[in-house]
Amino acid sequence: MEIKFNNLKSRREFLSNSLTGLGATALGTLTNPISNTFRSHSSGKIPHFAPKAKRVIFLFQAGGPSQMDLFDYKPLLNQLNGKEIPESIRGKQRVSGMVSAQGKFPIAGSHFKFNQYGESGSWVSDLMPHTAEIVDDLCFIKSMNTNAINHDPGVTFIQSGSEQTGRPSMGSWVSYGLGSSNKNLPDYVVLLSRGIRIQTTLKSTLWGNGFLPSHHQGVQFRSGKDVIHYLNNPNGVDKIKRRKALDFIQNMNEIEYQTSLDKEIATQIKQYEMAYRMQMSVPDVTDVSKEKDKIKEMYGPDVNVPGSFAANCLLARKLAEQDVNFIQLYHMGWDHHFDLPSRLRASCQQTDQPVAGLIKDLKMRGLLEDTLIIWGGEFGRTSFSQGTLTNNNYGRDHHPRCFTVWLAGGGVKKGLAYGHTDEFGYNIIQDPVHVHDLQATILHLLGIDHERLTYKHQGRYYRLTDVHGKVVKEILA
Repeated sequence: MEIKFNNLKSRREFLSNSLTGLGATALGTLTNPISNTFRSHSSGKIPHFAPKAKRVIFLFQAGGPSQMDLFDYKPLLNQLNGKEIPESIRGKQRVSGMVSAQGKFPIAGSHFKFNQYGESGSWVSDLMPHTAEIVDDLCFIKSMNTNAINHDPGVTFIQSGSEQTGRPSMGSWVSYGLGSSNKNLPDYVVLLSRGIRIQTTLKSTLWGNGFLPSHHQGVQFRSGKDVIHYLNNPNGVDKIKRRKALDFIQNMNEIEYQTSLDKEIATQIKQYEMAYRMQMSVPDVTDVSKEKDKIKEMYGPDVNVPGSFAANCLLARKLAEQDVNFIQLYHMGWDHHFDLPSRLRASCQQTDQPVAGLIKDLKMRGLLEDTLIIWGGEFGRTSFSQGTLTNNNYGRDHHPRCFTVWLAGGGVKKGLAYGHTDEFGYNIIQDPVHVHDLQATILHLLGIDHERLTYKHQGRYYRLTDVHGKVVKEILA
């Protein structure tokens, strides 16, 4: 049978003539969008139960922030500064290759002063004065632990539930489970910012879809003129020509899909349509010129620098207002193996005020209640120094056995410090929380049972938490 395309059809003609296939679905979406209250899914209707959060903003601090210099106050380290950490504390725990040959492991006290803040009495160092103002809105988990001791597998693990690349990222799982609340923007948006000096390398696989359909991958918004690569029309192609070309391509894709039933073709149809709608929606949502000066001041002086962490925090608030389900911010520069006092201070100066400004801004707009904020890195740092303590030029090595993250909004308790480490900040002594537990809890707050959100791939069912994870019910409001 010979198929002829005699004329370019208008979008209305294309949809009208495709009522037996995906055209009917597309038309139904355009004229009567499907409610996201309940979404048909292989694991049943989602959400599985009433959600506390509608969206997530993950403020990922890549490199491993030093918990004992920020939130996990350990005065004993200062008392024993320079002395060898007891073997009974360090035990036979693995250390990274960067310190395994140094022989001695001298305790490094913190150079920063700690005080208690808010009604909760939360401990915060003087590196985080703005975060100290909002501690009563935060839920600290001081007993986090992970499997990985190096950056690449560590970041991959907390983002995807596996140390190996190729699995779907957390944002992709949320997109797959919940769909979209805004048909003109992606379900999952990624924003990157660079720290000072040493950078932790981040790969696009961290926000990849893995084996899930490709429209669930994160969409990176960049600073500058072209926020998304290849989104704008080529020179000489206006909106009408673009629409006609897309309709023609969609028509051919529809015919091919009806023949092959290839799911990736269905994904392409969705992506073309989303790209067309984003041509109008993205410039508006990324335009911060109309923001009041008083709001910008909350985020700090870097807010007017495109691509800065402060600018990305403000953009995250605007995306939350538009009901984007998963907003992932990556800020690099927290890998402090040497010269820690000055470099950690620089990282905090870039991030402290923007984070506090975001929390205050969301709270002021009534969005914090149903927006889950997560702050943290892939692991923590050791309480012993990497290298010597001379001239204050020391660092801390990677430490997966315990570290601190905090959450806010979205159904978590306020002003809570959950879990405890020993007086050396080296081992967890109460209420351990594994990365898979954190992932299970995040999904739970979104109304998703982490054991039921599955996808069949290569003959078996996969999930974000693999075969592990339990919801940390003690932190739920």
